[in-house]
Amino acid sequence: MRDYSLKSALKDLTEYLIGTGGWSYFNVPGKNSLAAYSKLFNFVEVNYTFYEYPETRTVEKWRRTVPKNFTFDVRCHQDLTHRIGLKPVDKAYAVLAKMTTYCEILDSPFLVLETPASYTFSEERVSEVQSFLTSANLRKVRLVWETRAKTTPGLMKLMSDMNIVQSVDLSRGKPESVSDVVYSRLFGKGKHNLYQFTDEELREIDERALGTGAKTIVMAYHGLRMNTDAVRFKEYKNTGSFLTVTSYLGVDSARAVLAEDARFPASKADLVEKQGWKVIDLAKDKRVHLSELLSRVPEKTYNSLSEIIGALEAVM
Repeated sequence: MRDYSLKSALKDLTEYLIGTGGWSYFNVPGKNSLAAYSKLFNFVEVNYTFYEYPETRTVEKWRRTVPKNFTFDVRCHQDLTHRIGLKPVDKAYAVLAKMTTYCEILDSPFLVLETPASYTFSEERVSEVQSFLTSANLRKVRLVWETRAKTTPGLMKLMSDMNIVQSVDLSRGKPESVSDVVYSRLFGKGKHNLYQFTDEELREIDERALGTGAKTIVMAYHGLRMNTDAVRFKEYKNTGSFLTVTSYLGVDSARAVLAEDARFPASKADLVEKQGWKVIDLAKDKRVHLSELLSRVPEKTYNSLSEIIGALEAVM
């Protein structure tokens, strides 16, 4: 049962856009991936446009495939963010024009910029970015910017002055600037996008988002389990409860996730590194990372799935 207190009512006024980075990994046999995806989620961050320039007719087809209230956000091509840079030159304006055209076709409210850690923010760089953006035609599209380099006061002032949304991974921290929009590209705390969120981590993400007072909260999950994470977060927002991640509990849940791709023989360290990021159902109402259990087993090489399961049974 929902809590209809004043605090809960205020939270219910917040708009959530929940989805993932792309739909190509959302496979339903015999059905169009995007059409099937749009029946489950209300939002997607278009990942394809970071790598390729799709034809206009392809983008128009994407829009026709989904319901009218479905939201696309476009990820800006890496030519602009990683090669040319945000500077006032013809090539940069040309890329931006293509991206804003895609946004218009898709009725996308946001264009997402992701600059690499090597793209640092000296006063000269910030001035260059300001010159580019103030002279660019954004066609009413709002920019979202994930800066992987350390921010500076000059950069944050520019973003505030130009109403740019700062994208942050809410599983790692909070936005530095206050905005009416929170935009989070969620990768988690693992390496190479190898991560899955527990119930507690998803609650913490939500609390950080709501703590900003933003009226729109955009959650774009990007980890290897992004579809599962997004579905579980959506269920939590709808019902206050979390879905399980397997059909089993305890050691049987651990067996199920290890059986997916664990290779033997394997040392304890190998198992923690390659399997520990996964989440299992320790109990019906408790999810934990497999590393929490693997850390308790003896230091040795395990030669089979049954052998590591036996070790887990002994420590659970």
